[in-house]
Amino acid sequence: MKKYILLFFIAFISPFLNAQEEVVPEMKTQKGFSKLDFLSLDLPANDPNMGFTGIHYNLMINDWSYAGLGIYGAVSGNKGGFFTLGINAGIKKYITEDLYLDTGFHFGGGGGASAPDGGGAFILPHFNLGYNFKNFSINSGWSYANFFDDGDIKGHQLNVGLEIPLDYSYSNYENLESKFDYNNLKTSKWNVPSKKTSMMFHVNNLKIKGRTQNSSGVKYSGETIRLAGFELASYLSKNWFAFLKLDGAFDGIKAGYMDVFLGGGYQFYFNKNRTNIATKFGLGAGGGGGVDTKGGFLIYPDISIEQQIFKDIYLSVNKGFVMSPDSHFYTSSFGVGLKYYLERNGIISNEKSFSTGIFKGLEVITKHDLYFNAKRDTNPTENLHQISLQVNLGLNKNLYVAGQTSFANFGNAGAYAEGIVGIGIKTNSLLNNKLTLFAQGLGGAAGGGGISTGEGLIVKPSTGFSYQLNKTLSFRTAAGYVKAKGGNLSSTFLNFGIKYNLSILKMN
Repeated sequence: MKKYILLFFIAFISPFLNAQEEVVPEMKTQKGFSKLDFLSLDLPANDPNMGFTGIHYNLMINDWSYAGLGIYGAVSGNKGGFFTLGINAGIKKYITEDLYLDTGFHFGGGGGASAPDGGGAFILPHFNLGYNFKNFSINSGWSYANFFDDGDIKGHQLNVGLEIPLDYSYSNYENLESKFDYNNLKTSKWNVPSKKTSMMFHVNNLKIKGRTQNSSGVKYSGETIRLAGFELASYLSKNWFAFLKLDGAFDGIKAGYMDVFLGGGYQFYFNKNRTNIATKFGLGAGGGGGVDTKGGFLIYPDISIEQQIFKDIYLSVNKGFVMSPDSHFYTSSFGVGLKYYLERNGIISNEKSFSTGIFKGLEVITKHDLYFNAKRDTNPTENLHQISLQVNLGLNKNLYVAGQTSFANFGNAGAYAEGIVGIGIKTNSLLNNKLTLFAQGLGGAAGGGGISTGEGLIVKPSTGFSYQLNKTLSFRTAAGYVKAKGGNLSSTFLNFGIKYNLSILKMN
């Protein structure tokens, strides 16, 4: 009799055991590619052409169309500190197995370096011919730039680009904070090698040295530019990594200085991986805030030491240089940061043993900001419009950390830009899991375009809601207040945009 009871019990619970295995969220793959491109913009009057280089990431919507985001910066000429942010959309159609046509456009905002950028809004359509090699592709062709909001930068030019496929795995956003043990994940498609990523919020100090001077030709006398920024690194192997670093000034000089670097590095591990030393070298663009960086092309050698303070969180201290190759702009860099390591989207690792995995929410928001009556240093007060990118990483279902960058596109302040970070809180989903309310507080660096931000420090609280349109997209809107410390900017604002939602598997 006991034997029959046992068999009945096993037969009864088997469907539930199988169902438990099936609840492991599906691994999905989003095809995409990163792109580096270069074009030479013809400027009016006696200014030389401005070398304009961009860093983009695009998602393939289907087999022949794509959309994404890109940031441009000046790297040659005399407009160092000229930056823009924008959205991409295009069509890529293969003529043969490897030869393709690529047509599309970029719409964005930005400016700087006393360039005739008007309000900052511009369009950049292109028509290119490309060839696909095994691990990358190159393309080139016609493009047309037009800063159409009272700007005076427009013209036709040749562009060249390098594209690298960069797909990623993800799961639906609704799975955030779902937790699974290793053995359960082992029977799923997540049984692949994990990818190591690090994210760091930092404060950097650039001690001005050498013959560095401002845009009026006056030599600096040892001033220190204080920057706040963000660094994202992806590990290609245990030791080698690639990184993207963005910084903006909030103190030390007139607001407006910014730099962006793309580079690589090598990391050494000590003390059972609790102490690390990383060497880095980056190439990028920088300028603004009255600093003369000539064309804007900068190099960034650096070494940092980091110490574990919590399980995945390290305190980092760095020392290096930010400079132009000819040392016309020359600074010594010293900074501190908090770095967060993430083993994601796989359960196999040669470095760690995992026991559980949890799906963490990631939100990418593209939006339009409207500041009402934004105070200027000299020009009359008027509204300011910006194109803005915000990224939220969920700490749990209701708490997230956020990073945001924004560039002016209308309102006679083309050189204005922001780089801010902070924390937010949100409700559980309401109204049949469609509506979410949130509040957040951000702060950091801002300046340029004649907007009265003093030395660049702003705070920006807001509250709003998002409404889910489908599994990956939501409409998002908010209202808030922005205030500059040491400046006259003190405005209410509204914004609206689209939020892209997904979840990633974090292994522990």
